[in-house]
Amino acid sequence: MSFINYSSREINCKIVYYGPGLCGKTTNLQYVYAKTNPGARGKMISLATETERTLFFDFLPLSLGEIRGFKTRFHLYTVPGQVFYDASRKLILKGVDGVVFVADSQIERMEANLESLDNLRLNLTEHGYELDKLPYVVQYNKRDLPNAATVEELRRLLNEGSVPDFEAVATTGDGVFDTLKSVAKLVLRELKRGG
Repeated sequence: MSFINYSSREINCKIVYYGPGLCGKTTNLQYVYAKTNPGARGKMISLATETERTLFFDFLPLSLGEIRGFKTRFHLYTVPGQVFYDASRKLILKGVDGVVFVADSQIERMEANLESLDNLRLNLTEHGYELDKLPYVVQYNKRDLPNAATVEELRRLLNEGSVPDFEAVATTGDGVFDTLKSVAKLVLRELKRGG
């Protein structure tokens, strides 16, 4: 549900990073923010809860070009991972243009990943969206840990639709921009189609 600002000639798109608590959503955004040209990004806003933060910032990636003479500005959000912040997660999903599901690769976090993915589908449905019809990618984070499940196992459980997926280590930036570029391109393709 992108927003067009005619005075600044910008199309504003919302990308939400979704996943279980402590899977690396915040780390992804912090890495992107740190590596983005300060002149092309807005201020990072952090809404702290007792156990986790929700982050937001927007940026204008000039390399992605224009659509019908409009620049594209992306607004990146994380959601709180814990289930008891479900109302916040629903609110953040409102008007979403693209979703990055950040999965924690640790074997013992598989149930939390599945629960979060089910919750994502449910919350999108309440807004009238279907995950399978949205620009959507999956990131398997924490690939550097010794207790990481195989990518094949993660795909089997978390990527039934075979959407683009990426291995990542968000703390070092591995896979972070590949994930973001992929979802951004899907959002732009949807915009060009008039979706």
